Amino acid sequence: MDLSIVVPLLNEQDSLEELFTRIKTVCHENGYSFEVLFIDDGSTDDSWEIIEYLSKFHQEVKGIKFRKNYGKSPALSAAFKEVKGNVVITMDADLQDFPEEIPALYNTLINKKADIVSGWKQNRQDNKLTKNLPSKLFNAVARKTSGVELHDFNCGLKAYRWEVTQNIELYGDMHRYIPVLAKNAGYHKILEKQVRHQARKYGVSKFGPSRFINGFLDLITLYFTAKFGNRPMHIFGLIGTIMFALGFLATFYLGIDKLFKVFILDKPARLITDNPYFYISLTSMVLGTQLFLAGFLGELIVRNSRDRKIYSIQKELNLN
Repeated sequence: MDLSIVVPLLNEQDSLEELFTRIKTVCHENGYSFEVLFIDDGSTDDSWEIIEYLSKFHQEVKGIKFRKNYGKSPALSAAFKEVKGNVVITMDADLQDFPEEIPALYNTLINKKADIVSGWKQNRQDNKLTKNLPSKLFNAVARKTSGVELHDFNCGLKAYRWEVTQNIELYGDMHRYIPVLAKNAGYHKILEKQVRHQARKYGVSKFGPSRFINGFLDLITLYFTAKFGNRPMHIFGLIGTIMFALGFLATFYLGIDKLFKVFILDKPARLITDNPYFYISLTSMVLGTQLFLAGFLGELIVRNSRDRKIYSIQKELNLN
């Protein structure tokens, strides 16, 4: 099969028939063999009934229904397990993405032998104050932090090689960072293609301002897991060692200071514990020890996980 088109949705009953008609027209005009996989993420309207209706008359239509709203990442993750096309294209169901962009994305991916081709929305038809400006700031930070040179991480219109979708793990709200996850998994040829964008024709947006806060937190998580996920001792051990050393040196200084005052200056003895800096130093040493142990335990977990993975691969190779 040439194409698997994945459409996650939530309460988009008004747009589904028009969306499928346009997808089918584009695919037939270009001679693609294709499937359209709708993932109903807990809709409370008639979206699922429409998907069932379409599937009865069009063998290309398939559907997955969630009992409740889990989010876009779980929806895409469930779809990626079912796709059969050599190229997988994701797009939103609100008709702001143009199905007519599918051939350009497909041809760019195939002809340039890319791993991912990400859409870059031109002339965005969103509110400039609440969406466009925060989105530009978000994308700039994401580019700087991840090293993936994309202008529009949030664009839902993307094309992937099938292999890429099988080797990334989506969770939380990580759908925004699929190119980053792919890069961390070893897929480095990530291109960008300018695509058209239009105002929402039906329904309302399902994402509020909180998506930017969650997006930044997820970006921090990705950064640390990519940089230190396989070597936690490099971060926890380093910070722990520095904290322990500072605490130890401070405590040593307090001891020397007391001895100097008693034996050299002949001043009255004062307990070290009377000095508040002693407790700060002690706390620093305790926290430093805990962080070092956390890094050590993390190394053991990572090593054990890596050994199991290598054993699993070797076993699979032997079976084959």
